[in-house]
Amino acid sequence: MSEAHKPQAANSAGTQTILPGSTIGILGGGQLGRMMAHAGSRLGYRFVALDPTEDAPTGQVAGQIVAAYDDREAARELAKRSDVITYEFENVDAGVAAMLMEESYVPQGSELLYTTQHRLREKRAIEAAGVPVAPYAAVNSEADLREAVAKLGVPSVLKTVTGGYDGKGQWVLRSEDEIAEAFEALGGGKMELVLEQFIRFDMEISVIAARSPQGEVATFLPAENVHVDNILHLSIVPARIPDAVASEAEALARRIAEALGVVGLIAVELFLAGGQLYVNELAPRPHNSGHYTMEACRTSQFEQHVRAICNLPLGGTELLTPVVMVNVLGEHVAPLLERMAEHDEAAERLGVEPKVHLYGKHEAKHKRKMGHVNVLAADTESALAWISETNIWRA
Repeated sequence: MSEAHKPQAANSAGTQTILPGSTIGILGGGQLGRMMAHAGSRLGYRFVALDPTEDAPTGQVAGQIVAAYDDREAARELAKRSDVITYEFENVDAGVAAMLMEESYVPQGSELLYTTQHRLREKRAIEAAGVPVAPYAAVNSEADLREAVAKLGVPSVLKTVTGGYDGKGQWVLRSEDEIAEAFEALGGGKMELVLEQFIRFDMEISVIAARSPQGEVATFLPAENVHVDNILHLSIVPARIPDAVASEAEALARRIAEALGVVGLIAVELFLAGGQLYVNELAPRPHNSGHYTMEACRTSQFEQHVRAICNLPLGGTELLTPVVMVNVLGEHVAPLLERMAEHDEAAERLGVEPKVHLYGKHEAKHKRKMGHVNVLAADTESALAWISETNIWRA
């Protein structure tokens, strides 16, 4: 813990409260940590991040320890400089997280990381909470895969149980002829795999839930998510779903947060198919689909995460304005910057207010997430019209 400990308080529930003025350590120094530091510094917290990349996005707005994520001495240095530690992505070394649990204060713990880093453990935990997931089967051999395909049918989705993001580490099986190739391509025999039944969903949505050590839980409105090339492109809020479905989605997210003993945020990604909701994945951290909260909600997901891990009362989650979040990838940066330098006639005409967030990454690589824009509007149709008219995100 930091040598100059900041004020802390114990409440009636016996949980620890980390008051403003304290230092929050972050495992990971990417854009999520950067936005967390922006939000938390307004409350009066200081931040330090551990990340192997020099001048990482979080390091530009907070202190930074430049070291590998599995460097235990660097992790101990992070603990020494911090009053509480959190993480900004779930592929943190679980051993380091467990060590920090013993030597510092990590209210999120290591158990949730252990669960969400492994798709089979995650699915079983979701089912144990009484929440539906798509039918699935564990795959440890090509024979297992053939048996699973016979049971679940094609198309189906073969995934590695660890790693993988933005469509990586998976293969959509469209015929039994692909079984051997898919098994080999995903490291079958060397890596655990899982086969999921392909859900012909009507829509992908997500809900961000927050829970504090005292057990207070709050959820944000569901976002309607549109992916392009397996990367999130748009989050539309309010989602274009019936109120009853939105309420059910929030209730499922709340149930998962409580059952898994979440502290901080958890993003619950769901498929909506024929009126039925299925959980697809969990992320125990701030999430890309929650960026809309930064201007559109009474409390942003990043401030809420800080409040939750520090055991402050959670903030209000009310939506203040319709919004569409659109991701800025490497190929979008140049046209976005050009547009920012000009008078935005389309925004004026459509009555929208684009809020630009760029992450400070040094190289604008193709398909790399470089920022996002929250388009505030009287209705989501106007926001979508602005996105279309700019031609920044043209195919």
